[in-house]
Amino acid sequence: MSIIEKAVERLEQLQRAAGNGDTAERQEPSDQAPAVAPTSTTVPSPVAAVTEQPASVVPAAAVSRAQSPDRFVEIDLDRLHSIGIVTPNAPRSLIGDEFRIVKRPLLRNVQGKGAAAVKNANLIMVTSSLPGEGKSFSSINLAISMAMELDHTVLLIDADVSRPSVLNILGLAPRKGLMDVLTSNDMHLGDVLLKTNIEKLSILPAGTPHPRATELLASDAMNHLLAELADRYSDRIVVFDSPPLLVTTESRVLATHMGQVVMVVESNRTTQAAVKQALGTIDSCPVRLMLLNKAQQTSGGSYGYGYGYGYGYGYGQGPREGA
Repeated sequence: MSIIEKAVERLEQLQRAAGNGDTAERQEPSDQAPAVAPTSTTVPSPVAAVTEQPASVVPAAAVSRAQSPDRFVEIDLDRLHSIGIVTPNAPRSLIGDEFRIVKRPLLRNVQGKGAAAVKNANLIMVTSSLPGEGKSFSSINLAISMAMELDHTVLLIDADVSRPSVLNILGLAPRKGLMDVLTSNDMHLGDVLLKTNIEKLSILPAGTPHPRATELLASDAMNHLLAELADRYSDRIVVFDSPPLLVTTESRVLATHMGQVVMVVESNRTTQAAVKQALGTIDSCPVRLMLLNKAQQTSGGSYGYGYGYGYGYGYGQGPREGA
């Protein structure tokens, strides 16, 4: 007899007992839990017998992809390596060593080990004076190099909203991103963040182009977003690939929120006057470093210049005369 049939029989017994009134005998409580009559006439389908099998272990990465497959992207690391971008498992290279040197003072400021405390040191903007100097290439290399650190996660934001290029360089299709979060009340940061197969690297695309991008970057919504990025995760470094300083005003607006700015300067092309003018637009940023890009290897074989990428640092000041 099924449990449902037993319940029905028990219910009928109780009804008969209630109908007998005072003549009904008081029954002793049973040790068995009382059956509950079904409230629906629908009888559940019998459960098929299940053969026990050992549980399979699913890697954490696979679980993450299964939960949000549209927000996980696979970057072709071999392709990146072939175009001169740092990748986690590639053999040691000159470009990798260069960006280890480039990131070190930035990381010291993030960790509070610099010459002075830097507010929002984990917000790092990479920019240039003019287009074509290699800022996006440098942003991606810096972000991946930092993601290879043991103690930090990295979020790379394509903030060049008028001419986004991060996804294209990484070989990824365009997606919604920063502009969509700023213009929609129903979209949140977590809806557009992309997890990658580089363990500690996430990406926030530029998103849908907007004619009022400058105003959006200066809006309260952007202020709240930057505050969340700076404070929510103490181990997260946020690298912004921003527009050139002398072409648009978006990067100047962004710079007011940054703790550190890296300005990429193309060797033998960008004039000293352009560099000084660009640096003058970001006076509010406490730390400004310069990265000399596409520099030729010196006759003495200076370490780190073999790939044609150099570096130089200047805190809070433009290039020296004659440099």
